[in-house]
Amino acid sequence: MEERGLSLWIYVGVLALMLMGALQRVLPLHLSSWPALVARLWASALMEWLGAFWTAALLIFSLALGLAWWLRSARVSGVALLAPEGRAVCITGCDSGFGKASAKRLDALGFKVFATVMDLSGEGAMELRSACSSRLSLLQVDITRPEQVQQMLLAIKTELGLKGLWGLVNNAGVCVNFGDAELSLMSTYRRCMEVNFFGSLSVTKTLLPLLRRSRGRIVTVSSPAGDQPFPCLAAYGASKAALNLLTNTLRHELEPWGVQVSTILPSSYRTGQSGNELYWGRQQDHLLLNLGPALLEEYGQDYLAETRELFQEHARNAAEDLSPVVNAIVQALLSPQPRVRYYAGPGVGFMYFLSSYLPYSVSDTFLQKLFVKKKLMPQALRRHPGLGLQAGVNNNNNNNNNNNNEEKSEQ
Repeated sequence: MEERGLSLWIYVGVLALMLMGALQRVLPLHLSSWPALVARLWASALMEWLGAFWTAALLIFSLALGLAWWLRSARVSGVALLAPEGRAVCITGCDSGFGKASAKRLDALGFKVFATVMDLSGEGAMELRSACSSRLSLLQVDITRPEQVQQMLLAIKTELGLKGLWGLVNNAGVCVNFGDAELSLMSTYRRCMEVNFFGSLSVTKTLLPLLRRSRGRIVTVSSPAGDQPFPCLAAYGASKAALNLLTNTLRHELEPWGVQVSTILPSSYRTGQSGNELYWGRQQDHLLLNLGPALLEEYGQDYLAETRELFQEHARNAAEDLSPVVNAIVQALLSPQPRVRYYAGPGVGFMYFLSSYLPYSVSDTFLQKLFVKKKLMPQALRRHPGLGLQAGVNNNNNNNNNNNNEEKSEQ
C-alpha cells in the first residue's frame, strides 16, 4: 500500500509540474495583459513551491522512466529484423556523411543499394565503388532537377523489373548558411527549401509507386532544427519543419497502402560542409556583399564574425561517429514495427522532453546553451541600450497606463 501511495504521489507531482509548464505557455495567449501577468506570477511561484517538494520525486520518476526506456529498447533490439537479402533501397545524398555511411552499411548487410551522388567522379563516389559490392549502383542525381529525378526512376525500374522498391532514405540536404533570421538572405531561404523540402518531395513522389508495390518503407533524415527554434538556423530549420510535416502527413496517408514512414532526428554530427571553414568563409563574404548597409551598420561586422566563429566551434566539437544515425536507418528499414521517430545521438530525446513538458523559458535557455552561446549584442543596441528590451518594457508599461487611464475616463 505504501509503495502504491508513493507512486501515486510521484505521478501527481510530475503531472502538476507539466500542468504548470502548460499554464505558463497557454495563459498569456488567452488573457489580457494584467490578469496574464498575475497568472504567470502565480504559476511561477507554484512551480517553485512544487519544485522544493518534488525534486526527489522527479528524480525518482526520471530514473524509472530511463529504466523503462532502456528495457523497451532492449526488448525492441531483441526482436528479429527482417532479412535484407533481395530488398532494394534508394539513398539520396551519398557523396558524404550519413548517406555514404548508410550506403556502405546497407550494402554490407545484403541490400541492393541505389546511391545517388552529385558527382560520379568525386571522392565519395570513388570510395563507395571501392568499398562496396557490385550490388551497389551509383546514380548522379541533383534532387532539385526533375529531369535527373526521372532518369533515376528509369534506372531503378530497369534494374528491378517488376519488383518494387523496399526503401527510400531521404538523406540529401543542405545548410546554405547560418545567422539571424533578419540577416539571412532570401536566396538562403529559397535554396534550403529547394533542396531540403522540394527536392525530397520530388524524389518521394517519383518513387512512391514502386514503394507502394512492395509495401515498403520511407525513412527521412531530418533535423531537430525543424521542431526546435535553434538560434541562427531559421532558414535551415524552416525547411526541415516543412519536411517534418510532410513526412508525418505521408505517414498517415500511406498507412492503408502498407507503407511505413519514419523520421530520423540526429544530434550534432560532423557531416558535409559543416567542418569546411573555407566554405563558410565564402558564404560569409557573400553575405557581407549582399546585406544592405543600414542593416549591416545596425548589427555590426563583429556581431556576424562572432556568429561564424561560434558556429565553427560548434561544428569542430560535433561527433564524428555516425553509427547512431546509421543504426537508426537500419532499424527503420528492417524492424517489423519501425518507430515513427528515432532520436539518434545523445541529448536529442531529452531536448524534446524539455520542449514538450516544461515552460518555454527552460527549453529556450537549454537551446541557447546547447548551440551558439552569443555574447555580443547587435551594434545598435550596444550604442543605444535604450533601443532594446528595457525600452520595450517601458513602452508596454506606458501602453498599460494609457489603457487604464482610458478606462477610468470612460467610467
